Amino acid sequence: MRATQHSLIWQAIDLCCELSTISRAPSMISYIVASCKPWHRKAFERARDNVPGTWIYVTNRAELELAVRSTKPRYIFFLHWNWMVPLEIWSLHECVCFHMTDVPYGRGGSPLQNLIVARQTETKVTALRMVEEMDAGPVYAKRSISLEGRAEEIYLRVGDLCWDMVLWMITAEPLPKPQEGEVTNFIRRKPDQSVLPLRCDLDEIYDHIRMLDAPTYPLAFIDYGDFRLEFSRAELSDDELNAKVIIRKRKVTQ
Repeated sequence: MRATQHSLIWQAIDLCCELSTISRAPSMISYIVASCKPWHRKAFERARDNVPGTWIYVTNRAELELAVRSTKPRYIFFLHWNWMVPLEIWSLHECVCFHMTDVPYGRGGSPLQNLIVARQTETKVTALRMVEEMDAGPVYAKRSISLEGRAEEIYLRVGDLCWDMVLWMITAEPLPKPQEGEVTNFIRRKPDQSVLPLRCDLDEIYDHIRMLDAPTYPLAFIDYGDFRLEFSRAELSDDELNAKVIIRKRKVTQ
């Protein structure tokens, strides 16, 4: 599935190159791509080298503010961002954020984890314009995606899909439409919620481990005496669950 998505994305890149008549001059259109997660970097570098325009990648607030001051971007794409964007940025520039739910359902934090806890098996990736209220802006497009696999695998698929939507947006320049339907808000999870629940079945344990199994996320864990056991790479078959376990000395808090 990933190979097919990957192929489609780079077919789209080739199409962008064929359609565009913009030369690589200092006055060309510029785009800022903002992500605090490592899995978006490789796709960005390929886009930068193959898609016309000036492409700038930022990973934190300071880099974002510097990039905005140094260029006039056509779009600022927020693929994965952990901070509030200042008013002087989103009100003056067309900021596009990507959210892993079929908004207005699932606005708010930790969408992947909240979806899996709710026993969802698929979702929408939504491209929406950033406004003051979180995830409440008008929608450019939605694309379906499966929630199967480990969190890292899901995020990689979502990253590919986001790039597909980015490439479509820079050529189509769609007008966003207001959200419709009942609003449901998600609450951002805290690290201590990664502890394995005491009362659950094997399916729930499997889901709990896999939904946290990605770089920069706190892995599922249990504390045992002076040690912490962290779980990843879960595999479920019949009435048995196998997982990788790392045992660490617990950090002493003063």
